[in-house]
Amino acid sequence: MTEEVSLMNRTNELFQEQLTILNVGAPNFREDLKLQGQQVTQIKWQPPMDGDQELLELLDRYSFDDGVVEANRKAVDIVMSASPVLIGIEPAYKVVPGMTEDTILHSGPPITWDHMCGTMQGAVIGALLYEGRAADEGEARQLAASGRITFSPCHEHSAVGPMAGIISPSMPVHIVENRTTGNRAYCSVNEGLGKVLRFGAFSSSVLERLRWIEKEFAPVLNKAVEMAGGVDLKLITAQAVQMGDECHNRNKAATSLFFKEITPFMVQSGYPMPQVLRAIDFIRSNDHYFLNLSMPACKSALDAACGVERSTVVTAMARNGVEFGIKVSGLGRL
Repeated sequence: MTEEVSLMNRTNELFQEQLTILNVGAPNFREDLKLQGQQVTQIKWQPPMDGDQELLELLDRYSFDDGVVEANRKAVDIVMSASPVLIGIEPAYKVVPGMTEDTILHSGPPITWDHMCGTMQGAVIGALLYEGRAADEGEARQLAASGRITFSPCHEHSAVGPMAGIISPSMPVHIVENRTTGNRAYCSVNEGLGKVLRFGAFSSSVLERLRWIEKEFAPVLNKAVEMAGGVDLKLITAQAVQMGDECHNRNKAATSLFFKEITPFMVQSGYPMPQVLRAIDFIRSNDHYFLNLSMPACKSALDAACGVERSTVVTAMARNGVEFGIKVSGLGRL
């Protein structure tokens, strides 16, 4: 304990001194730090690009093809004209296409239990414990490896999820509708920071929070969204970007705007006031709440652009901790 305190003290002292910073990668980080009066050196390095030369030449050739250019313009127009609106929050088994009692969705491209990284396996274990499918970690691991559970990518079910991206049948998911095209996208509720399922934690506190979200929080929010007639996520995002958010790592402005929009309806939802106040405080205390709204908002916009013949626009990029996958508009919904 004494060593930990000593290390923390030395760390605190470090940040009180003048720092000399080395930046690798995007130079805009260097510029931001220089504006703050920091000493920054930009390291000129980038990952080697030893790709498939034949494929690169093929891509270069088609990038100037009139048909491809026009197809890409059409796909981009579809994305830009999207109108994502939060219309509710329901258990995944009720609304997510293809969800069954034996299905668990995950981030990235397809992967089997034995190839999952530790974080994703931990999140799967947590989901099985949360669903009551296993009594302990050992049973959960055995069930996950048995072949009785279907693992499937979120992106193949009009869904998205942060980090491990685990969505199990009983988990409440935000329902976002693209009012321009009518398609919908789904995403779980952001748990906050600390020990959370998306990072592979499955302690009792993690499971208790998930059950509270299901039993107490989701009903209040669903009623509030219904009373509000939906929440315009594109409008909130546009304002938040002007306030410094990029709606992924920084969501403070967007969450605050959403909080301002939905709180009056939560108060009028008709649920017991102590329950309502806990639900309100859950959003208030989590600056990242809007992340799980911006993700399905983008998903609903990009899914609408799938299937534009000859388009090379990438409509999804996702990783599962082992592999990275993309979806391309011109390839349809593969």
